[in-house]
Amino acid sequence: MRKKVVLACEDCQTRNYTTEKNGQTQVNRIEARKFCKNCQKHTLHRETK
Repeated sequence: MRKKVVLACEDCQTRNYTTEKNGQTQVNRIEARKFCKNCQKHTLHRETK
């Protein structure tokens, strides 16, 4: 079953993106470099709890 997850910026902790992941196959937290509209630059975004 797919789970909804939220990605937060590592620099400013703003929660910018929502996505889905397969909880059975992806047990680790998602990390992606995405554009943060608050910081106005590309930063590392990580899955929040």
